[in-house]
Amino acid sequence: MKKLLYLTTFVASTMFSYELTVHVENLRNNKGDVQFSVYNKPNSLPDEKFQKFYKQKRANIVNESSTITFQNLPKGTYAVNILHDENKNGKIDKGFMLPVEGVGLSNYSTINLFNRPNFKDASFLLDKNKSIDIKINYF
Repeated sequence: MKKLLYLTTFVASTMFSYELTVHVENLRNNKGDVQFSVYNKPNSLPDEKFQKFYKQKRANIVNESSTITFQNLPKGTYAVNILHDENKNGKIDKGFMLPVEGVGLSNYSTINLFNRPNFKDASFLLDKNKSIDIKINYF
């Protein structure tokens, strides 16, 4: 009976899970790496200290671009936040109020004081394997 329950759980979880591939290009250099954070809850963005994410991965930079794939994500609503972490410290370094490293969010072409990120505007439905491009913003 335990084997049947395990098999049923495994089949159900793999049938309804998806891959999300995230790509960013036009990074200003090849220093550091890119931190990709996936969010799945309303009000989880903005998240400047990266404490509210669902899953997070880091990827190398090659030719001023980077790509990562998140696997086994259940169907749902997600948003992605990226950081060009040039010094690999895992946080958004700031100058006078603004980041000195590149940041980007799904569904946002620009981020500024008048266009602050939020989960509702950054989110998208994941109900099949999906690939998205995110624009990096430097201030």
